[in-house]
Amino acid sequence: MLGINKIDWYIAKKFIMTFFLSLLLIIVIIIIFDLSEKIDYFVKNDAPLKAIIFDYYCNYIPYLVNMFASLFVFITVVFFTSRMAANSEIIAILSCGVSFHRMIIPYLASAALIAMFALGLNLFVIPHSNATRLEFETQYIKKNTNYHLRDIHYQTAPGQFVYIESFSRWNNTAYKFTIEDMDGHRLTRKVSAETAVWDSTTTGWKLNKVFIREYSEGLRDQVSYKEQLDTVIALKIRDLFNNEKTVETLDIRALNELIATQRMRGDANVMYAAIEKQRRLTMPFSALILTIIGVSLSARKRRGGIGWNIGIGIAIAFSYIFFLRVSEMFVYTDTLPPGIALWLPNLLFTVVAYFLYKRACK
Repeated sequence: MLGINKIDWYIAKKFIMTFFLSLLLIIVIIIIFDLSEKIDYFVKNDAPLKAIIFDYYCNYIPYLVNMFASLFVFITVVFFTSRMAANSEIIAILSCGVSFHRMIIPYLASAALIAMFALGLNLFVIPHSNATRLEFETQYIKKNTNYHLRDIHYQTAPGQFVYIESFSRWNNTAYKFTIEDMDGHRLTRKVSAETAVWDSTTTGWKLNKVFIREYSEGLRDQVSYKEQLDTVIALKIRDLFNNEKTVETLDIRALNELIATQRMRGDANVMYAAIEKQRRLTMPFSALILTIIGVSLSARKRRGGIGWNIGIGIAIAFSYIFFLRVSEMFVYTDTLPPGIALWLPNLLFTVVAYFLYKRACK
């Protein structure tokens, strides 16, 4: 019997309503604590009330939904399924000839809807809301944006490499700026500048005290000197500050373009973009796995009651989050590629879900 019946609607309604109510409750609590923590910054930096509400907190809510969606899918399933088991509703459903395999279908359908909702937020909505939220934080909360970078290496195009000894955000100036053009393994041209200042009007670099060396096939080279030289290369000032916060503001298309560009350049910051991309895909998928685990754990009536099931459920949910964070360390240490490391917790908990489900079916 694959048609939708009253039991399916009953389970789906409980699932979705409990999920959104519990998620709403935790979001309200987090916002209250966040407001109490940041209210001094808002007052000190004269943040407008309209900006606090619409630019910050309205864009903070999708971020929180994404962060807690999988966790609360699991806790929701454990909570209302444990109540159904305690009230002998599960026994009544199975006694009517509905198999455990059939009973879990509305659970999976509801989890799939929530996962699709979370995936849509992850790929298209949250990046834009993060951009507005982070801009607000930079202006009114974390006002110190004077970064200094050292020893920057980039491949800006095939065969072209840039080295910057240091960069100061105070004056948007790079010191000891070098451009090298390569033909295979042979150096053909080298431009060395004492300083390079970013010119936003031309979206290029204004080089000062420049030595230009042209290398021939032999051992001779031609050296010229210019006091100033304007150059446009595929390196913009924003590229120097792409990090784990920057990638949160990019939609999936821009994120893929950034990953391709950073890999071509040999930029070490590519790991942030790669982790962000895989995290956006793995987190919604985990809702299905955690739903199967939650139903399998909670479908039987236990002597410890609902509290025992909820305790086990919270422990498993937080262990999943712990493994997800540990798997990110494998990427930072260059032990595993992001595509494997970020999916490893899902693969591990899929095995756990399989054995718990087989046990619950008996």
